[in-house]
Amino acid sequence: MNHTEFDKFAEEYKSLHSKNIASYGESPEYFAEYKIKDLKRIVMATPAIPETGLFLDFGAGTGASIPFFSKYFPNAHLICTDVSERCLGIAAANFGNAAQYVTFNGASLPFTDNSFDAIYVSCVFHHIPPDEHIHLLQELKRILRPQGIIMLYEHNPFNMLTVRAVNTCPFDENAILISAPSMKKNLISAGFNFTSISYRVYFPGCLRYLRWLENWLKWLPLGAQYYIRASKA
Repeated sequence: MNHTEFDKFAEEYKSLHSKNIASYGESPEYFAEYKIKDLKRIVMATPAIPETGLFLDFGAGTGASIPFFSKYFPNAHLICTDVSERCLGIAAANFGNAAQYVTFNGASLPFTDNSFDAIYVSCVFHHIPPDEHIHLLQELKRILRPQGIIMLYEHNPFNMLTVRAVNTCPFDENAILISAPSMKKNLISAGFNFTSISYRVYFPGCLRYLRWLENWLKWLPLGAQYYIRASKA
């Protein structure tokens, strides 16, 4: 992972993101919150993860997830890590002690084995060269506690609106989208267990009244994004 790719867009990340998703009829905060709400449901269904657990936001960027971690996990401790010190500096300036901020070198995570109860990864791996995926997933598995979970969100390359949004987004200029089956295969190769895929984001803002249907559409590989839940034995 190369920090310079993210440093150059750090100050304007939110405005660029807002402009890029304007046609969907929602703000960046909407996307950040629904992902943390998904994580909350998974954590609640995983008795091994305590409410006071230690969570990692891998590739946290400028900290869009932080206020929603605070909202849905008020008793947990959050560490945000990223290759971009500039992005984390913006997160720290905006959200202060709501999280701890740790840069890493793009190859080895600066945490001890079996440290975290849960790891959250939001649309990060399409920025990482494919030949680095399994190594970084192995690093994430290393720092995850036994019975801990990882929730990994990515863009769905089979959704044409998503592909168009990525192709026109300045900070996605080097993005390589990866399908859910391929990412699941990588997680298994890295040693994770009990993997499952859920597709998300079917209805834009003008059709938000239909979003209650999404819980029954998670199997359909046409959503704009997907997440994979996996665990460490």
